[in-house]
Amino acid sequence: MRHMTRNIVTIALAATLSLAAVAGAEAQAIKIGVVNFGKLLEESPQAKAAQQALENEFLPRQRDVAAQQKSLQEKREKLQKEAAVMSEADRVRTEREVRDLELNVNRRFNELQEDLNLRRNEEVGKMQRALLTEVQAYARANGYQLIVSDGVLYAADALDITPQLVAAIKSKAPAPAATPPKP
Repeated sequence: MRHMTRNIVTIALAATLSLAAVAGAEAQAIKIGVVNFGKLLEESPQAKAAQQALENEFLPRQRDVAAQQKSLQEKREKLQKEAAVMSEADRVRTEREVRDLELNVNRRFNELQEDLNLRRNEEVGKMQRALLTEVQAYARANGYQLIVSDGVLYAADALDITPQLVAAIKSKAPAPAATPPKP
């Protein structure tokens, strides 16, 4: 058993050394690129379109919650100013209204945040998949054997192909539609 293990280790070592020698000889021919995926996500037309879509989708709800927060603040201020001159029953009723409104506003705000986060995560996932496909297509078209992204501790600027990728993706993107003027 011991002899067999030694043979396996010897064969594995020989195979590793021969692969390393072949890889070393071909290392000069390998074309490597580095992509700052965060920057690519940030600068891509897909990211800008997704951001605009999310704003359009959630802006009415954000405005509604902001209006409710303003109404709540006005009721609080009114209660503080008039509490001393209100009857006990009116003060208790108004305090209850303020408390109920505050709970409602907080609930709606939390729901808005959760919905926005879920949709943002969906959109980021779609963008990541689309951009990964773009990176792979760019790598194939330009003869790269290896593209690395996250986890790179150092890469020379000459290896960073992020600007070229952003330009290639922008050139493929359809022209943005004219946005209607905001009321």
